[in-house]
Amino acid sequence: MKLNFTLLLLLFSTICFAQKELTVSGKVVDADENFPLEYATISFISQPDNTVVTGGITDLDGKFSIEVPKGTYDVKIEYLSYKTKTYTGKVIDETIDLGTVSLSLNLEALDAVEIVAERTTVEIKLDKKIYNIGKDLTTAGGTVSDALNNVPSVSVDIEGGISLRGNENVRILINGKPSALAGFGDTNVLSQLPAEAIERVEVITSPSARYDAEGTAGILNIILRQKETLGFNGSVNINLGDPELVGIATTLNYRTEKFNLFSNIGFRYFDAPRNSFSDIEYFNRTVDGTLITPEYERVREDQEVTRLNRNYNGNIGMEYFLTEKSSITGSFFYRYGEDADLSTNISDRFNNNAIVERTRRAERQNEEDNRYQISLNYITKFNDSGHELTADFQYENSAEEQFTFIDENFVVTENTNPEPFQKEQIFQTEDQNEYLVQADYVLPIGEDTRFEAGYRGSFQNEITDYRLEQEDITNGNFFVNDTITNIFDYDENVNAVYSQYGTKFGEFSFLLGLRLEHTQLKGKINSRLTDAELNEAFGFPIDTDFDKNYLGLFPTVNLIFNLGKDDKTEESITLGYNRRINRPRGWFINPFPTRSSRTNVFQGNPNLNPAFASTFDLGYLKRWDKITLTSSVYYQHETDSFERVQENTGQQTSDGIDIVRTIPVNLSTNKRTGAEFGILYNPEKWLRLNTSFNFFQFETEGEFNGIDYSTKNTSWFARFSGKVTLPGKIDWQTNAFYRGAQEDAQTRTKGIFTMDLAFSKEIFNDNATISLNVRDVFNSRIRRSFTTTEFFNRESESQWRVRQLTLALIYRFNQQKKRQRNEDRGDRDDFDFEG
Repeated sequence: MKLNFTLLLLLFSTICFAQKELTVSGKVVDADENFPLEYATISFISQPDNTVVTGGITDLDGKFSIEVPKGTYDVKIEYLSYKTKTYTGKVIDETIDLGTVSLSLNLEALDAVEIVAERTTVEIKLDKKIYNIGKDLTTAGGTVSDALNNVPSVSVDIEGGISLRGNENVRILINGKPSALAGFGDTNVLSQLPAEAIERVEVITSPSARYDAEGTAGILNIILRQKETLGFNGSVNINLGDPELVGIATTLNYRTEKFNLFSNIGFRYFDAPRNSFSDIEYFNRTVDGTLITPEYERVREDQEVTRLNRNYNGNIGMEYFLTEKSSITGSFFYRYGEDADLSTNISDRFNNNAIVERTRRAERQNEEDNRYQISLNYITKFNDSGHELTADFQYENSAEEQFTFIDENFVVTENTNPEPFQKEQIFQTEDQNEYLVQADYVLPIGEDTRFEAGYRGSFQNEITDYRLEQEDITNGNFFVNDTITNIFDYDENVNAVYSQYGTKFGEFSFLLGLRLEHTQLKGKINSRLTDAELNEAFGFPIDTDFDKNYLGLFPTVNLIFNLGKDDKTEESITLGYNRRINRPRGWFINPFPTRSSRTNVFQGNPNLNPAFASTFDLGYLKRWDKITLTSSVYYQHETDSFERVQENTGQQTSDGIDIVRTIPVNLSTNKRTGAEFGILYNPEKWLRLNTSFNFFQFETEGEFNGIDYSTKNTSWFARFSGKVTLPGKIDWQTNAFYRGAQEDAQTRTKGIFTMDLAFSKEIFNDNATISLNVRDVFNSRIRRSFTTTEFFNRESESQWRVRQLTLALIYRFNQQKKRQRNEDRGDRDDFDFEG
């Protein structure tokens, strides 16, 4: 018995000794300067299965101390932009001090990083062009909208509207999905997010079947930065500007072999003044044989708006690596905004070229905007050849509260006892909820063939509660206006399944796909008026409780042929076809007019149906050592296209002014033909030139309310960007953009030219960058247009944003300037079916 106890004690001691962890310590320094390398990564890799057993990172002094199970390992010591040092077959059977480990700079890697960081590159895939934003000085301290305006094929108008090849029906995605960051389709939100968040922009003019069929112009997929570096790193951005601008944002990232924590937090306060002008000349009109003379022959309005905005936004998430081939990622995005706007509108009324009346309309608007988004993503890779399954769930919520007070008074009048205007109070809330469920399965078949299938469900609800209260002139009390007050409940539900098949034969690749989508557009208008009263008030029959369902097939074909490729040149031709849908948004359907002007209103149309478009695209790429040329020609045929028409409502204000409304309608067809090309030229390390040109012609056929709105017109836009490195390592960049004049059935719009300048310099041993930029140097980004109809002519000007001067400072910790590169994935394979 005593012997057995002794044997058990000996066995227990042996097991405890075998499982005891030993300490491995040391210090990592720079080989040339001997300074400590904080957050260097140490990994212990077991053989022959090549798995990481444990690891750690160095502290502020470059030191590490890691508990390691007894065994034999390959010990790998890494630091970004340095050569990796590996101790092969290191036996760990006792506590070991590795001493001082010196790492040398990887000069080849640094040179490669410098090239990627300093220039914008373009990659051509089967279904898209990928533009790596690079180091664009003119967007430092700017927004996502500013960055998009420098992407070829893309233009951002003075009101923040984004168009692709001159077509505004573009779908905006964030990291491949619709997102609260993109404002539920409201592109104004993009003007409040920092440009530094963008890694690259994918311009998808011929989307594959994996993508949502929404957006007849195509898709802009904005890929946000995520650090891949092990350890803790981040940056701080500070911006100051005129008009008033104060912004601060931080990016923090902590990554280990097992998980990756990431966050972006920012605050932005800014004044965004805008101004507009309109001059309307009214004509006599005949109604039921009776000649009606306008109360005023001419009305001129001059509006100035100050817009004070405070925005807070934060994004935090974690990617957890369940195994070497599977991970789950969760993130939470939150944004809170406060807007305080003051609009002053001076209105002059003329008869016989003399002012007979002048009023001053003041509109004070306060708005609070709360929105958040919860995202979950799961991915498992069955092998290293691309066989994988991904699943996504996303929930978004947006809640806006808006209060507006409107007060209008006479400044000049010929009336000795004019009736005063009613004061108005508007209470409006908008609540939006959206759920997204998506699953994608990819199955490689051999080396050059791939099959893919998936499902996406998107379920969106938007409730707008609008209450208008007007003053009772007799006693000063406010009463509810029953004609305008309403609740609009709108649903957009989309279910889709898809499959696609692609393969490669030598230099030829193709991708064929088919997507089936069911769309439900459902809306209900709760108003205090009957349907008959609503129809009379709005001037056309409307459906106050509609449920529209559409089932559509959306085929896609993408072909690419490589004409040649070597170390210095690359040449290819692409051909794409796709069918797309453009669904009307809530503000295009809500029939209750805006109140910012009593005489010029925008009114939605609940009778709108989706538009469908078929697009053909032929592209060509030629890449030399220092020059990259991209070009394409395209044709699009769209049915039931949305067009905004302006018409006299036949109604008048209380003081006798005709009310003109702008309303979206489904016109018959829209044919669009165009061509574009771009050149990127890097003759020297200190010089980069980039230019692009886009020409397009559109032809619209259709009528509304008995008026023919058919028209045919051409337009174009071009941009140029040049960057020079001056003595003292100061970078100077100039961006210029011109959009040519264009014309539709009613309106001629003049061309717009704008130019941006920027200077920057690295400081604090390249750990920080200070930059100064001026956007719209000549303050010339003004839209000028002239509208002609049967009942009136209107000349108008609008400047959504004035010249902006910004001083920006970005400080990076635990990452050198060169580590901020856009990650070159090394994936130049044209056989790329990413979606």
